Amino acid sequence: MRVIRSLVLVLVGHLLLLVPARSQDVKPDSELARKIRSLPGVVEVRATRFDEKQFQEAYEVMVEQPLDHQNPGADKFRQRVFVSHAGYNKPVVLVTEGYAVYGNRAGELTHLLGANQINVEHRFFGKSVPPEKKWTFLTVKQSADDLHAIVSALKTLYPGKWASTGVSKGGQTALFYKCFYPDDVDATVPYSAPINVAQEDPRLYRFLETEGDEATRARVRGYQGAMFKREDELLLLVKEWAEKMKWTTGLGLSEAYEYGILEYSFGFWQSGSIKPSEIPAPDAPAATLFAHYKKANTFFYYTDQGQQAFELFMYQAFTEIGYYNYNIADFKDVMKTLKNPTNRVLCPKGVEIVFNPATMDFVYRFLQYEAANVLYIYGELDTWGATQVPLIGRTNAVKIVVKGGHHGAGFRDFSPEQKELFYTSLERWLNLKLPRS
Repeated sequence: MRVIRSLVLVLVGHLLLLVPARSQDVKPDSELARKIRSLPGVVEVRATRFDEKQFQEAYEVMVEQPLDHQNPGADKFRQRVFVSHAGYNKPVVLVTEGYAVYGNRAGELTHLLGANQINVEHRFFGKSVPPEKKWTFLTVKQSADDLHAIVSALKTLYPGKWASTGVSKGGQTALFYKCFYPDDVDATVPYSAPINVAQEDPRLYRFLETEGDEATRARVRGYQGAMFKREDELLLLVKEWAEKMKWTTGLGLSEAYEYGILEYSFGFWQSGSIKPSEIPAPDAPAATLFAHYKKANTFFYYTDQGQQAFELFMYQAFTEIGYYNYNIADFKDVMKTLKNPTNRVLCPKGVEIVFNPATMDFVYRFLQYEAANVLYIYGELDTWGATQVPLIGRTNAVKIVVKGGHHGAGFRDFSPEQKELFYTSLERWLNLKLPRS
């Protein structure tokens, strides 16, 4: 998910939106720190900075986890957790990260609930990396088991209501956790979380062919077509750019360039950062076409450096959680190098990639038929909305789709009616009263 990929860069995102970073001296050792140290699995507790408007104290905590929860006596690794404390009697927001933890500032939901906040780094990312990277243990179920162990321990300190939340891959992580441990938290609020049902889910094709207005879609296709047709004059500019950035392309320069063009439409609708009027016309000067390509920067994902940065995610995508491919019907006659493109080329080299459809079959069905107290949030124009969870009325789940919204749409983008639905749903599930802003 290129902003499930780009999410690593972008969407700590929405969860860290409303409260600005503050700087002050961290608190020394405290009663809370001593209580955290006494919890099962905790091996290190360090005071860290926190937002003094939201929290009283905060700690970076390392928790020893089994690499395989089905074999707890075997290999271990340390998982990073941030505990930001507002009060023992207050609710808790569990931020399930899909990648590394980027800090502990109060997020949107934490701010609205006046809650404690627990940020959990995903296994194999950031500082939560096992001594030996055994890929087969990077699974949805093992991640859910990590969260269950951490939440079970922290509930001895925070016995009140719990809500989990995450953005994009972090939102997926919250939903996966809900499926395997449905009673661990009282409410789940995933933002922009796709639920794919295939290794390369074809539902993305229909979205890109129908969403937005036809004039914009035509402009996007026109730009992509021009980039293919004029590859010979543009590739030199791309080569100079890659050399300047010290990027290498084991795939081949032309292959990486063409994949970047195919990715452009996905990124355009997902991020919403490019206005349709900014898309160059097909007959624009080569320098103009290149400058726009450089701004979109989809080429980077197909460099060796981009592949290395996202190989953990791509392993998960192509073994369990699914991804997407490209409909090349409009470009077959003008593509010079790629014949049968697949994002599988981005998976880690030398690692066995076998897709297990059973995981997402279970997740998709559970979310539709059994997962209660889930508030889904999507942007109307976000490409990943193509694989959002459809509600069929079998649970009390609620969905808010932000009109004109893209990846990372959230509370600030809601209509008054959507804000009220957001408030009333959480009030009902968490048994509290929220102040209206």
